[in-house]
Amino acid sequence: MKTYHKITCAAYLLPEKEGKILLLRRYNTGYEDGNYSVVAGHVDEGESILQTMIREAKEEAGIDIDEKDLELVHVMHRMKASEKDERVDFFFRCKNWLGEIKNMEPHKCDDLSWFELSNLPDNVIPYIKEALNLIDRGQLYSEFGWND
Repeated sequence: MKTYHKITCAAYLLPEKEGKILLLRRYNTGYEDGNYSVVAGHVDEGESILQTMIREAKEEAGIDIDEKDLELVHVMHRMKASEKDERVDFFFRCKNWLGEIKNMEPHKCDDLSWFELSNLPDNVIPYIKEALNLIDRGQLYSEFGWND
């Protein structure tokens, strides 16, 4: 008999303006502190990917987004081999939102900055950097960490 397992899903937001995307630097979280990521969060039980993205945009960046303004630009099937932790990550671009972007979680983030996809800082979380590089090349799907 086949066994099934649950896979963690997360949504990642790339607010874009003037050809740049917003990155946030993790701080005091215990995971990848000092490295850049994007607005992101895990899907809560009973929540859709789009609902997750809307919620996280408000919680982390203080902006309101409409699901019609979210463009799916990448899906990554990811494995942390050392932990047998399998994930599916959905990356969305957003060019329209309401409100001013601001750091809503200064206890978890110490910098919000805009970067060109072609000129990312060195200290981006590795799987995020891989996804951003693939997004810049127009690739919709990837796998990461399966051979680590």
